[in-house]
Amino acid sequence: MQPTATVLVYSDDSNTREQVRLAAGRRPAPDVPFVEFVECATPDAVLRELDRGGIDVCVLDGEAVPLGGMGVCRQIKDEVFNCPPVLLLMGRPQDAWLATWSRADAAVTLPVDPVEFASSLASLLRHKRLLSA
Repeated sequence: MQPTATVLVYSDDSNTREQVRLAAGRRPAPDVPFVEFVECATPDAVLRELDRGGIDVCVLDGEAVPLGGMGVCRQIKDEVFNCPPVLLLMGRPQDAWLATWSRADAAVTLPVDPVEFASSLASLLRHKRLLSA
């Protein structure tokens, strides 16, 4: 059985969560594991899943309501021991400075571009694998 990576996807919008799943596919790159998704529509659900453990990468929607992914990112980077890497979905490229403020490990713009997203996700999965080795 091949290893899998667990990717948490936070957005209050089910269409955004679907865009993420479709852009990543079953495997974002040949040299990374297959991915399984855990979907969260609320910040509380994100915290519960992170407390449970086993999350390899978080994908957070910066445009989520009532609490955007940037705020959630900053919170989990402060509060979660060994916080997984975070890929932030931003509404505008000009928000890159906010992604830095939130301590996201990578950021891409919405709507999700499949090539850019898969490349960023694969990069975070590779980095996570190197840190775990």
